[in-house]
Amino acid sequence: MSPKRIAELIDDNETLAQFCAQMSASSYITVDTEFIRDRTYWPRLCLVQVANHDLARAIDPLADGIDLSPLTELLANPKVIKVFHAARQDVEIFVHQNDAVPTPMFDTQIAAMVCGFGDSVGYDRLVEKLAGARIDKGSRFTDWSRRPLSDKQIGYALDDVTHLLQVYQSLCGQLEKSDRAQWLGEEMAVLTNTATYNQTPEDSWRRLKLRSRNKRYLGVAKEVAAWREREAQRRNMPRGHVLKDEAIQELAAEMPESIENLARLRAVSKGLAEGPAGQDLLAAIQLGRNMAVEDVPEPTAQVVLPRGLGPLISLLKVLLKTNCEEHDVAQKLVATIADLERIAADDDADVAALRGWRKEIFGADALDLKHGRLAMTAKGKRVELIRTP
Repeated sequence: MSPKRIAELIDDNETLAQFCAQMSASSYITVDTEFIRDRTYWPRLCLVQVANHDLARAIDPLADGIDLSPLTELLANPKVIKVFHAARQDVEIFVHQNDAVPTPMFDTQIAAMVCGFGDSVGYDRLVEKLAGARIDKGSRFTDWSRRPLSDKQIGYALDDVTHLLQVYQSLCGQLEKSDRAQWLGEEMAVLTNTATYNQTPEDSWRRLKLRSRNKRYLGVAKEVAAWREREAQRRNMPRGHVLKDEAIQELAAEMPESIENLARLRAVSKGLAEGPAGQDLLAAIQLGRNMAVEDVPEPTAQVVLPRGLGPLISLLKVLLKTNCEEHDVAQKLVATIADLERIAADDDADVAALRGWRKEIFGADALDLKHGRLAMTAKGKRVELIRTP
């Protein structure tokens, strides 16, 4: 039975409290959000859709005087599973607002990958496959911040949470049948860790593709990236609108010591250099130049592969695809190309593919293939594995 959908927005505190009380009696609910962030650092929450098998409603977080405390309490209720699809961006919003991840939580995209629906499976495909429905894409590019929203727009938004109920039930059945709940738990551990969503300025240099190993260059890049992140957060604008990545690279390479020199750089606008931010940038550059050696960032070292590993890596790719198809699990969950390269170079590589359930379905075979204990042959349209003495 489909939940009763009401196209009117919940935009008053009394109705919201009553609705959340109803939802709190459910063993699980489905949740989705609509937001915009093209001109801001923090996503602007414009709509929250929540459903159980009896009722589906849309909540208006932009309504005057709205108090979202009942929703916050619902998301934190340990007795109610919160079901999302591709949860990371939705959860980021709630972590920013409440400093807590909705718990307990279930992500149908990850569950679908565990159940063999491929890498990063789309919601449309899951709904069609598991719920027998098609998603209306007509309101996909709606400006969700504009009011009033039409009944059609609200109905489109509610489709995401109503169909998700059946998707969740179907995936739970498949997980139970295949005994893969533990696999899902390992993947969900990342999503449910608050640290996953922390935007720490001191770590923002990790977003950069640093071109040099020079200590002073790296120190300046770290400090300027941290300044940009703090400035973007303070002004609530995209980091690229404050300073582009290539500008940080140029500042780290040139290390200007005056406003005049700063303004001459190609990647730094004259307005930025000569405005209030100019002195702050110079201060960040100076801090980076004088950074203690132990505080200088260490970019992830590129793995230098021994010559001649190309054919082995190609064989490992075939083995990965073969085993993942046999076990009906997404390749992306088991190993990346970088993992395969590291396995080819080192039997003791520190990669997830050589631990736990991934080792059982792929890692052990990868090592056997590498050392001649496993061979592959084609039989018709299939690849078959042959154990060697």
